[in-house]
Amino acid sequence: MFEKRFYYLLKIQYLGFRYHGWQEQPDVLTVERMMKRTFAYILQHKNFKLLASGRTDAKVSANALYVELFLNDNPLPEKDFLELLNANLPQDIRCLEISVVDKQFNVMDAPKEKEYLYLFSFGKKNHPFAAPYMVNIAQSLDIPLMQEAAKLFEGTHDFRSYAYKPNPETKTMGTIRISEIVENSLYTANFFPEESYLFRVSGKGFKRHQIRLMMGVLFDLGTGKITIDFIKKTLEPENGIKLEHIAQASGLILHEVSL
Repeated sequence: MFEKRFYYLLKIQYLGFRYHGWQEQPDVLTVERMMKRTFAYILQHKNFKLLASGRTDAKVSANALYVELFLNDNPLPEKDFLELLNANLPQDIRCLEISVVDKQFNVMDAPKEKEYLYLFSFGKKNHPFAAPYMVNIAQSLDIPLMQEAAKLFEGTHDFRSYAYKPNPETKTMGTIRISEIVENSLYTANFFPEESYLFRVSGKGFKRHQIRLMMGVLFDLGTGKITIDFIKKTLEPENGIKLEHIAQASGLILHEVSL
């Protein structure tokens, strides 16, 4: 029997602290699994498919992630479905908007740029409530030096040193439009420290753990474990440097996706 298919684009946001990333996996809680459960409950069937514009790792949050919904047989109810969906999703997942797309739309190819933020502080230990959003470094950090080094990532480089377990076929050339460390005034809470920072990175796409490896090397620089010349060498072609310090996931936020 012929099935008519309907296509929708959802913009969602979630706090990733209790999830093992976006993608559904056996025996662990993921954002995709919770989305599927919610849709199955509301629609009273499982004749649908979800596909995200990208994946986030365990404990990584998203202020904006696009998800395509492929729905067979019948369209979504036109009235109040967004409110119904949000009423049934967990408190740490929210859908911002739902729009109709056609079958030519490809959510994987659609993003023109992704902006990630990494929130961090240093010195005095943060209030425990800040843990899902921000990483604290106990040692003192040389912020001006880290700011100088962050700018080195801008432009087109071979990011092989910042690719997690690359193989010879892995394409590691990439272009970063913005890479900067600034004081954090974007995400605030009364339990956040008085002074915190964010590492902002924008580009077309990133390899697995790339930004957390970039943040890790900046932390190493800020604490005096490496020099800025070492970071320059990591961006040289065929440098052979394998980075080991992957910064904690909980400070990372997929802040925006531009279509």
